[in-house]
Amino acid sequence: METWLNYFETMQEVVEKVKTTQRENILKAAQILADTTEKGGIIYGFGTGHSHLVVDDAFWRAATPANYCALLEQSATGSFEITKSYHIENMYGLGKMIVDYHRITPNDCMIIISNSGNNIAPVDAALRAKEKGIPVIAITAVEYSNFLKCKHKDGVKLKDVADVVLDNCSLIGDAAVEIENFPMKVGSTSTLPNVFLHNAILCEMVDILVKRGFTPDVYYNGHMAFMDENCADHNDKLVDKYFYRIRNL
Repeated sequence: METWLNYFETMQEVVEKVKTTQRENILKAAQILADTTEKGGIIYGFGTGHSHLVVDDAFWRAATPANYCALLEQSATGSFEITKSYHIENMYGLGKMIVDYHRITPNDCMIIISNSGNNIAPVDAALRAKEKGIPVIAITAVEYSNFLKCKHKDGVKLKDVADVVLDNCSLIGDAAVEIENFPMKVGSTSTLPNVFLHNAILCEMVDILVKRGFTPDVYYNGHMAFMDENCADHNDKLVDKYFYRIRNL
């Protein structure tokens, strides 16, 4: 089998496993998001390293809720000075500071993404959120997390702290494909199922709210706004509504 096709098939298996095993947790997570939105709260997404890509993907873009805020702590995203960011995301205090600095309240909720569930900052953010009564949804690789030696001084991983755990079913080592005469696997396995899970709970949230008779705030695509003044007006009103509540808008 050609290597690229092997990667496609491996990832299809991972996503299918997520689909067949995570229904109950997806529905629980979407319920939290819907309750938060109906109360007028903000959904905060947080991930360090490559996990930040998932929350960045849902922030101020087409077909996503306007009450979503990506917490993009630049020192820990790995967007620049990437080898330094590894140390930053494993510093105590950063996760707590993120929750406190953004004034996150129990009327809000957090989606915290960490494939290993073992780095200090995401765990600290979850612990601080729990202290403050903020609901926490985790997206993590449960089997991989169980495999790893715990880093946190409290002896917990992200999956041990969250109210709802969404298992991305990513492979141990976050690598998909074996290549003959090469010593390691290649092709990451976590980002794709993370994006599937993240969008799945946001979509399910919108459906729950509509069935309740509540109209959630969702952005149109920017190109639709360019061609249709009604779409543009809709998006502009949402930006005005959340501009002073979401720091990064």
